[in-house]
Amino acid sequence: MRILGFRPTFWPTVITAGAVLLAVGLGTWQVQRLFWKEGLIAARQANARAPVLDKLPATFRPDRDAYRRVTVEGRYLNDKEIYLAARSHRGNAGFHVVTPFALAGGGHILVDRGWVPLSVKEPIGRAAGQIDGPTKLTGYMRLPSVGGYFTPDNEPSGNIWYTVDIPAIGRKTGIADLKPFYLERDATPMPGGFPVGGQTRLDLPNNHLQYVVTWYALAIIGLVIYILYHRRREREMARRPDSNKADSNNSDPSDTDAA
Repeated sequence: MRILGFRPTFWPTVITAGAVLLAVGLGTWQVQRLFWKEGLIAARQANARAPVLDKLPATFRPDRDAYRRVTVEGRYLNDKEIYLAARSHRGNAGFHVVTPFALAGGGHILVDRGWVPLSVKEPIGRAAGQIDGPTKLTGYMRLPSVGGYFTPDNEPSGNIWYTVDIPAIGRKTGIADLKPFYLERDATPMPGGFPVGGQTRLDLPNNHLQYVVTWYALAIIGLVIYILYHRRREREMARRPDSNKADSNNSDPSDTDAA
């Protein structure tokens, strides 16, 4: 059976079909991931643009409340702050300061107050920002994130953390009624300049479109190579009978007589 002007061969066809199907499958999967990521970003930004709530929700629903802004009143428990390591701001290394916040209406919630450079990790270096007494703040509600495969383990004994593990932080600070979510403080300046708020990322890396193009392009390239290979093979096969005929015509008749 001839297809596109050539007769397919078995193993090149099997190998190419498998590779092309794999590339098309991965490209289609990346299309699905692209739509999922765009929807996730849109939902996050829509929540962030919604009006600021004047109290915490009675029940936290991630689809409705994650990245929603809320204003709360209470006081910081500065003596119980913890430090999120491996955080940067404008290319500078540092920490995020996370402080338990005693809510005016009862209960506690963790507040990521923002970034500090390595030089002022300790409170004595940013005493002006250690607000004492009743205060009010606005922040984005966040669910704790799960660390990746390469994320180091938290070090409660050294008060160095890489993820916001609320139950573990509750045990470390002795606060049993922490909310199951936390707040990331907005960009309102703090006295003394530190911590620097407004560290919430509303955008997410979205490279799925280039992955879509890459996988589909590989599928097309595989097909092109497959076709070119077989067409070249057909041309070479077509020349072989002519060569054999020419060799036969040029043979010495005496050879036949001798036979």
